Amino acid sequence: MFSHGEITKDLSRGKKFFEDIISYTVGPFTLDEIIANRTNTVNIVDVREYKDYINGHIPYSVHIPYKDEECNLDILDKDKVTVVYTYSDSCPRAYKSALKLIEKHYPAVILRGGFKEWKKFDFDIIKNDSSDYNESSPNE
Repeated sequence: MFSHGEITKDLSRGKKFFEDIISYTVGPFTLDEIIANRTNTVNIVDVREYKDYINGHIPYSVHIPYKDEECNLDILDKDKVTVVYTYSDSCPRAYKSALKLIEKHYPAVILRGGFKEWKKFDFDIIKNDSSDYNESSPNE
């Protein structure tokens, strides 16, 4: 087992770790640019709770709750990178969801900072009235 000092002195391991973070995350400014340019090159997946999704979500995102992910992947295009987000970086759902997606051969990245970071920069947010949805099947 490594001690903290040993890990931080392992420069090749640190380099790989930070390269991976850069490769498998996207920032809110980049995602906003993708959305603004209507490039249609990504799937955007919100894995937060349903009540939070309808109270505000990133434009063009689909709601696939973390607990229901296995059942609803067929709505995603496997040829596009899937951007997964949750509440913030402190919530592990996005990381766990991205790992599940990659295991099922969907390219996936995490939105750095999650929805909290998105809101911080005052990017567009879509709000839905819950009466627009069938609560027993929020993805329809």
